Amino acid sequence: MNSHNNFKHFLTFKYFKNDLPAGLVVFFVALPLCLGIAVASGASPFAGLITGIIGGIVVGLLSNSNVSVSGPAAGLIAIILVAVGDIGFEALLLATVLAGIFQLTLGFIKAGSISNYFPTSVIEGMLAAIGIIIIKKQFPHAIGYDKAKEGDDFAFESGSESGFWTEIINALNSIHLGVVIVTLVSIGILIAFIKIPSLKKIKAIPGALIVVVAGILINELFLFTGSKFSISQDHLVTLPIPSSFQDFLGQFKSPDFMSITNSKVWIVAATIAAVASIETLLCLEASDKLDNLKRLSSPNKELKAQGVGNILVGLIGGIPMTSVIVRTSANVNAGAVTKLSSIFHGLLLMLAVIIIPGLLNKIPMACLAAILIMTGLRLASPKGFVHMWQAGKHQFLPFLITIIAVVFTDLLKGVGIGLAVSVTFILLGNMKLAYSFKKETHHEGETIHIDLAQEVSFLNKAAIKQTLSHLPQNCTIEINAANTVYIDYDVLELIKDFINFGSKDKNIKVILRNFKDAYKMEDATHVHSD
Repeated sequence: MNSHNNFKHFLTFKYFKNDLPAGLVVFFVALPLCLGIAVASGASPFAGLITGIIGGIVVGLLSNSNVSVSGPAAGLIAIILVAVGDIGFEALLLATVLAGIFQLTLGFIKAGSISNYFPTSVIEGMLAAIGIIIIKKQFPHAIGYDKAKEGDDFAFESGSESGFWTEIINALNSIHLGVVIVTLVSIGILIAFIKIPSLKKIKAIPGALIVVVAGILINELFLFTGSKFSISQDHLVTLPIPSSFQDFLGQFKSPDFMSITNSKVWIVAATIAAVASIETLLCLEASDKLDNLKRLSSPNKELKAQGVGNILVGLIGGIPMTSVIVRTSANVNAGAVTKLSSIFHGLLLMLAVIIIPGLLNKIPMACLAAILIMTGLRLASPKGFVHMWQAGKHQFLPFLITIIAVVFTDLLKGVGIGLAVSVTFILLGNMKLAYSFKKETHHEGETIHIDLAQEVSFLNKAAIKQTLSHLPQNCTIEINAANTVYIDYDVLELIKDFINFGSKDKNIKVILRNFKDAYKMEDATHVHSD
């Protein structure tokens, strides 16, 4: 076992110099996503910030994962949007509380182990697909075309007006040169922090912070000189600014507990709990793979932490949350070592809402798009494709199909399709590995040897049946179970039927070797055994 897996999951300040800069990077990535996902979900921007703060601080403290980051998730947008229109926002808050209770229950009954059944090829495909989607969705922001909803990182919008390529074409027809300048400068800074050794060593000042400062200064210069390159508020971060303390408190909402008897509330709660839990487990599995120290996280503890988080956000007016791969990958890429980075990003979100909303509203979206594009390039790295190709077709095809399915449907459907393909390959491989087959020719005819595998399940029945049905006349077949621990009942019945009936038609001599007494093969006639 990797020694790093023994790294204890507790809050420590030992890696302060790594975690604080990483938390700052995640803050700059999370801020626009919290705002954008909330608006896309039919809620107020403040509701998204509430979820980001609780996800960072509370879930960060309770989670067993060192690097995963929680907050509003684009995968829940459709569910929330429909629910707000159907039952109202306050009833949605109650459904979120109930969903949190469901997740707590799933954690206590140890349902998180389902994450162990996601193949590596599917997880790697999901990560690469998310990287591609991030790049595609941030491309309009990078060139100044902001028709696309901010933060919609996992949704594919079908239709003639907003298909996968149509949005990019529309964006190219609406280039804002000032935004492009900021984007290119931002990407140049980020590449410099990756490639230049002296900059790589400066952990206390992350490249993302320099990007944001440079973006603000460039646009302020454009505005000061009256340049046509100046960037308008439409292309800047938009954070709500309350005029008084009462206005600030008025942004918090309470759930409508009177709607507890509404069956639709329970349906929404169950849907949120199921989707949020699956996305969280997928993200947790992926985050453990991204973690540079390769530490293992407890899925059951993560479900409990998410449950507490959703209960809290439902009580004070936030939208549902999950563990989110975009922020998690940004966290890892920024050098995070412990959960302190997630907590710090939550504290920064809270301070930003209270203290500096006006300053944050000067940040060009192009800066944040550049940060996310670089994150996407790391997730969808060509090296990842080469690695999966070298692993063989049984790994590469599920990987590639998962990418295509996630990009052109959504996260859950795409992963489901990838799982189906992966399971198909497993079943096909299992069928082929049921036995080894060899043939000898001598003066009395052919002798065919079949050595059964360690486990022979019902999935192997079709392959064994086909082999038996194609045996030549007047041959001898020897079936050896010396290495076999388990043979399925259906397979045993197939062999017995062949001995009793099928072998007689072709005058085939059957020899059974090393079959356990428990298999009761003596029920078969016309057989030689030892």
